[in-house]
Amino acid sequence: MKHTEPAQRADWRHFEPLELTPILAAALEAFYEHGFHGTTVRDIARRVGQTVPSLYYHHENKEGVFATLLEMGTGDVAWRAEAAAAEAGERADLRFAYVVEAVVLYMTHRVRLAALDPELRHLSPPKRKRYAARRKEVENLMAGIVEDGVRQGVFTAELPAETARAVLGMCQSIGRWYQPSGPLAPEELAGRYVDIALMAVGVRKRPQPKGPQGRRARVRA
Repeated sequence: MKHTEPAQRADWRHFEPLELTPILAAALEAFYEHGFHGTTVRDIARRVGQTVPSLYYHHENKEGVFATLLEMGTGDVAWRAEAAAAEAGERADLRFAYVVEAVVLYMTHRVRLAALDPELRHLSPPKRKRYAARRKEVENLMAGIVEDGVRQGVFTAELPAETARAVLGMCQSIGRWYQPSGPLAPEELAGRYVDIALMAVGVRKRPQPKGPQGRRARVRA
């Protein structure tokens, strides 16, 4: 399933503030601080200044709130990765670099949403299967790019699927430790991870697009 990004979010490097209802905003903070099992419906209701019954009016249960946030996160990272790959064109090395950059920017700009991903195991089997499949889309996109790079002779990865999975796993782990108040800005961390990921596929120099776009990319590097 393809994700179509809203027109106002066509730039995959740009992150607008999340549009969350008061309940979702309170739940996101609670899940980020205490995890799924450590968060209670009563805690979410208290944070938003509502009663527990009123929260159930909007969401079926705690899992329903969590699933809504998880869907928002998986949709956000998926369209950004797809838009990044499309912007790079046919060059596998540039597509690879852009997708890694998109994932890392998501993990850092949306760190609270990104931190929910390991909690996927707490969903009921039907919901877990659904969101695991959506997450798999990014992995398949990356694996296809690595395979293209091998065919184009620019990558040396012998196991494209495993390489793609390892690179994404490295990027997804950022949500466990990244702090927005830390020393590394999202763009700086993304540049470092792009370089590390490129080495995993046998590329030592970061690819640059041609023309004015290439000059902008060198400024970010």
